[in-house]
Amino acid sequence: MTGRPVTWRALLAETSRRLEAGDALRVVQRASGWEGADWLLGLDGSAPRPALAHLDAMVARRRAGEPLQYVLGCWGFRTLDLYLDRRVLIPRPETEQVVEVALGELRRIGGGDLRERSFTVADLGTGSGAIALSLAVEVVTAAVWATDRSTDALAVARANLAGLGRPGARVRLAEGDWFAALPSELAGTLDLVVANPPYVAAHEVLPPEVAAWEPTGALVAGPSGLEAHERIVAEAPRWLRDGGSLVVELAPRQAGAVTDLASAAGFTEVEVRPDLAGRQRALVARR
Repeated sequence: MTGRPVTWRALLAETSRRLEAGDALRVVQRASGWEGADWLLGLDGSAPRPALAHLDAMVARRRAGEPLQYVLGCWGFRTLDLYLDRRVLIPRPETEQVVEVALGELRRIGGGDLRERSFTVADLGTGSGAIALSLAVEVVTAAVWATDRSTDALAVARANLAGLGRPGARVRLAEGDWFAALPSELAGTLDLVVANPPYVAAHEVLPPEVAAWEPTGALVAGPSGLEAHERIVAEAPRWLRDGGSLVVELAPRQAGAVTDLASAAGFTEVEVRPDLAGRQRALVARR
């Protein structure tokens, strides 16, 4: 595509012959730096040479099988536009629903109004920061701790935090394994613990686009797929205040086992909420 003057409209037509239509539109828009009305108004403008090179590189990456989200370097999650690369998982719509469940628990704790009181929240295994930053933006009285044992993941979360603006002042990043990253004085004070931990079993076969590109450590928990849930659920009661809630994403097949873990840990109100497709997706356990 490089080496000749060409309009964005022509580039879109050419790229659509090389990629699926939806992917083509996204990468051409990304190369242009425009969206919405600006994109429509600029369609017949000439693309500068650096943008052509960027577009060529993105097309090659996508044709090689790299997920679109990594190729673009960003992806929408609820109200956020997150920076992404291969150091972190690609946030899924199911996790957006987990955030909705977490918000519901904070409303319950706050008597229905998220502005009536302050909240202290911990997002364990934050990855890109999708859950933690969403809660900080959508609950203006929440102080949010975001933990991860991966320094690479925390670097991505830190980049997203830097672009968050004023809500970012209420977010703290901490390196460590689940609760071990939190300062000890938080024990017994958290209103909400939320997590999207690894929940794939080692023997499970993942789709090639996932297995080849996304970080294995953020996907595979161990032989059973329940290893992360076992630790989080068992340790959560020590960190939650009376009336606090644990919200954890899970695979639908794990609903019964994770419910049993929560009951064994001493949680008195335990249920699993469905995602938008009706599949069991989020453990809710109240202390």
